[in-house]
Amino acid sequence: MSGRRSPGDGGLYWDEKRGRWIASLTVGYTAGGRRIVKKASGKSKTEAKNKLKEIIRDYEDGLALTSSNETVAEAVRYWLEHGLKGRGDSTVILYTGFANNHVIPAIGARKLKDLSVEDIDRWLAGKARQLSTRSLKIIYSILNRSMRNAIVRDKVKRNIVALCEIPDGCEGRVSKALNLNQAETVLSSAEQADARIGGYIILSLMTGARTEELRKLSWSHVVAFDAEREVWLPVTETGWNHTDYAVYVWRSVRQGGDTKTAKSRRTLKLPQHAVEALRRLWEHEGLDKTDDCAGLGERLVFTTKNGTALSAGNVRRDFRKVIAKAGLTAAEWTPKELRTASCPCCRTPVSPSSRSHAWSATAIRRSPRPSTASRSTP
Repeated sequence: MSGRRSPGDGGLYWDEKRGRWIASLTVGYTAGGRRIVKKASGKSKTEAKNKLKEIIRDYEDGLALTSSNETVAEAVRYWLEHGLKGRGDSTVILYTGFANNHVIPAIGARKLKDLSVEDIDRWLAGKARQLSTRSLKIIYSILNRSMRNAIVRDKVKRNIVALCEIPDGCEGRVSKALNLNQAETVLSSAEQADARIGGYIILSLMTGARTEELRKLSWSHVVAFDAEREVWLPVTETGWNHTDYAVYVWRSVRQGGDTKTAKSRRTLKLPQHAVEALRRLWEHEGLDKTDDCAGLGERLVFTTKNGTALSAGNVRRDFRKVIAKAGLTAAEWTPKELRTASCPCCRTPVSPSSRSHAWSATAIRRSPRPSTASRSTP
């Protein structure tokens, strides 16, 4: 009969009920003083002994000791639920969509401990024929971060995803811009469209403001120069009987409300055509009949018919209707491409100074300087 195993060598015994050899090793104690035992089993004594050696080696190396059968799908869903705290709703929706469409259906059934580099390489290679490089980076990030989270939870020993390279994806859609004739046609179509989307397109095309900035634009940030008081005031206070108008591009629908960069926080002087579009929208909303216009300051300029904030989908759908009426193929254009359009399209009557301020998102040399008293806190 073999002698007793030395302390720290673990245990090895035959289980009559299971009909298998059991290997066990005490790896620590709970706060209540109970032993934490890791076990493995084998049909033969040699198989169980080899598994015991693996447990001892991993324990001495400081690796996570786990017999977890958690799958990739379970790990990804756990990370989506607990690993995106503090992220914006749009970010959560983005990652959830990519996970449900590209990660879980493809490799979700695999157990984390059985997932191999070859599995991931084949998965990424298959997706590279369907997705752009940016999308590949997103699905890789989802799996990588889910695996790191699983390591923290002692569900797997190491992150094999980090050993894999991201292949190049499909070529993306080539960026483009409306030429002068197309821009003129779109402007004409926008004039005949609903005042909301029409004003949105005209302002975007003539100022170069980003789509996420226009969706957050409030009436308090549409200002006019009051010549009598020599100060820039919101149109909600000073009305529309002035010569010079501008918009404060200070906010966006991004998480936290900030613009894309520090330099993106800017003031854009409006050409007359854009002023007319905003005034038409003002009257269309019935705001000219409101007694307390000052109370409309934080109301958004561009909203849905119900007065709620626009989503990217709302803008895209209505934008494509206008594009189609302009004789262009709606599926080939997106709202953000108004920003890159050939914007000396500002038509008469437009002053040369206003023409120079259209489109450019850089600093404006002759930008209005609102007084401290008239500027709302960004």
